[in-house]
Amino acid sequence: MRRLRWYDYITINIYWLGLTTLSQTNGLIQPLLVQKFVGPAQQGTAFGRLRLYTLMVALLVQALSGMLSDRSTLRWGRRRPFILIGTLLNIGCMVAIGASPTYWALFIAVLFSQMASNIAHGAEQGLIPDLVPEEQRGRFSGIKATLEVPIPLILVAFTVGPLISQGNIWGGIAVTNSILLLSMVITMFVPEKPLPRTWARPLDWKAFGQLVVMTLVFLLVILGMGEVVNKVGRLLHTIRSIPILTLVMGGTGLLAMTIAVIVGVWTCVYISLGKQAARRHPSFVWWVVNRLAFLIGTHNLSTFAVYFLQARLNLEGEAAAQPASRLMMMIGILILLSALPSGWLADRIGRKRLVALSGLTAAVGTGVLISTANLTVIYVGGCIVGAATGIFFTTNWALGTDLVPKEAAGQYLGISNLAGAGAGALGSYIGGPIADYFTQHVGQAPGMGYILIFAIYAGLFLLSSCVLIKVQETWQGKRK
Repeated sequence: MRRLRWYDYITINIYWLGLTTLSQTNGLIQPLLVQKFVGPAQQGTAFGRLRLYTLMVALLVQALSGMLSDRSTLRWGRRRPFILIGTLLNIGCMVAIGASPTYWALFIAVLFSQMASNIAHGAEQGLIPDLVPEEQRGRFSGIKATLEVPIPLILVAFTVGPLISQGNIWGGIAVTNSILLLSMVITMFVPEKPLPRTWARPLDWKAFGQLVVMTLVFLLVILGMGEVVNKVGRLLHTIRSIPILTLVMGGTGLLAMTIAVIVGVWTCVYISLGKQAARRHPSFVWWVVNRLAFLIGTHNLSTFAVYFLQARLNLEGEAAAQPASRLMMMIGILILLSALPSGWLADRIGRKRLVALSGLTAAVGTGVLISTANLTVIYVGGCIVGAATGIFFTTNWALGTDLVPKEAAGQYLGISNLAGAGAGALGSYIGGPIADYFTQHVGQAPGMGYILIFAIYAGLFLLSSCVLIKVQETWQGKRK
């Protein structure tokens, strides 16, 4: 293996900057376009539908790309060809998103954009394991975290956000495509060598088939719970009492998401690992439940930030893009500041109590965020959620690596990918229609729907802490 140089820290990790910049830009543009095509009364449902199906496809494409790049013997190397192809396709998809004349044209463009992103994403994940010695991976992962979270969030807040807030969506797309293209070009200098053709091996279609079945089952669970929420809403169509509607729809939404999380995770673990493995390692299954419940909150606070700020602060259209991007920037900075010390602390007092603390803290932060129509208070709440998320990202993963059987760690931890993609899909598909319900039936309560679904996400933060009762921590470190 070639000795790594200082610039390899950049070339190996720079593409995360491009991917997150793309994701954050889409988080500003796509809600506004959906709103333009379907109107405020249907925007939550339409956006939730878009998120559900495109993220489920993204999960499968990312896994397939990773498996294909693992086996690639192309001259350019294992990973770089996939990153190049995914980037070029994505640039075209971003143009298609900006030019979309209808909701369904946007839906197709976003679907292909997610596929392109995850062709590159699945390959990019392999660069550190491929090229970096084990004793240096911590340092390289630190650079990855910096380029993946705070830097792109700050970049979008000061470049793309202002452009979109002024109605210049094409300017925002141009800046994003330029950053994505530049990050890809720098990644092409990664010191990657092709695999010998004698190392080529057939694709494990059985493993991929299990992932397809898991994804379809999880999709059906989400669709089923979404239909329950919609039926309850139809039963309440004659009621105009805001307290009653808030209590019933909020409770139904929280219960539906809770059932989807628990049933979805246990079913998918049964399919992937088998009933006996699930029963032998129940703490691992409840760890996945904890992870999915928490990530539903963080992913969807970001997903609905534009709509929430529009309704809460009486902002029109693109005017919410700038405060939304600044909110995400603050959250990203707090994630970085809290992630590093929490890792050090977890090695001294254990993981489980810090994971529980992160859920409780995120719930408090969300409560602050929705407590008043004051932008400063909303920023403060976002910072609390960001600090909790940084603690969670570090300590939850450490807890998971403790719980999995060492001889099958990759197979077990791979299931956590379902939590990552499933969180955005589940929370938006069930949450979006609840927000629309209040817009359509309780017009005298502006923003109530988005306040309610944010409160539901706070409930899921609490759920993530509560299920840790079922997790038996194996950490044996000494308290110092």
